[in-house]
Amino acid sequence: MDAGLRGKTALITGGGTGIGRAIALALAAEGVNIAIASRQPEVAAVSEIAALGVEATHILADVSDEAQVVRMVEGAIAHFGHVDLYVNNAAIARHQPVTRLTTEAWLETLHTNLSACMWACREIGQHMIARGGGSILIVGSTAQYTQAYREAAYHISKTGLRVYKNTLALELAPYGIRVNLLVPGHFVTPLTAGIPAATEAIMKSQIPLRRLGSTDELGATAVLLLSDKLSPYTTGAEFTVDGGLHLRPLPLATDDELRAMNS
Repeated sequence: MDAGLRGKTALITGGGTGIGRAIALALAAEGVNIAIASRQPEVAAVSEIAALGVEATHILADVSDEAQVVRMVEGAIAHFGHVDLYVNNAAIARHQPVTRLTTEAWLETLHTNLSACMWACREIGQHMIARGGGSILIVGSTAQYTQAYREAAYHISKTGLRVYKNTLALELAPYGIRVNLLVPGHFVTPLTAGIPAATEAIMKSQIPLRRLGSTDELGATAVLLLSDKLSPYTTGAEFTVDGGLHLRPLPLATDDELRAMNS
């Protein structure tokens, strides 16, 4: 199905790896010209995106710094002339127990995951208002639904994105700008790399579909939410893609017993 995005331009933070890369490739396949922003050059990702027949560029930016976020948005607009789609995806995880949570880890997590979104959407919002429309997609996390040890800063930052999305959607709606939240569960990404096998097995046991997600499974949902053709009346929404992790039932039945219930 044609998403009606061909020829549009998108700025994606953290677009060189993981979920951001998957969204960039999905949008590029729809004919969207892509600017990815990250702290690394991401030469391979830019080449991979451009190979789909669109224009691709990279903007060097550490989104935990307000001035760099402002320059990032300005750079994308200067390169393409305008930005139609913005995807706020960049994130870090500095997990520390509550009695050892450092100010450094707290502030780095909040600035990278939450403040950066506010700074970028402030700048991109002004640009989209002047143009009379646009679409913003914020990438959250099922951490907003579930509790985990040592995740105080991360949990608060991701929950904050949900709250911010609501206000952003309300205030930008009169200008025809849609704002939605994509909520991934546990996907195989650089952010989740290094999890011990035993922990991964426990995680899979908590996911009703009994597997971790592959980032390419998020691309179509991102396209759906960003497309004015496919989702013209959708704003302030949350779309959860997590294999059922947010349901997280109490472990009171085995898989065989669950199957027997409905056999």
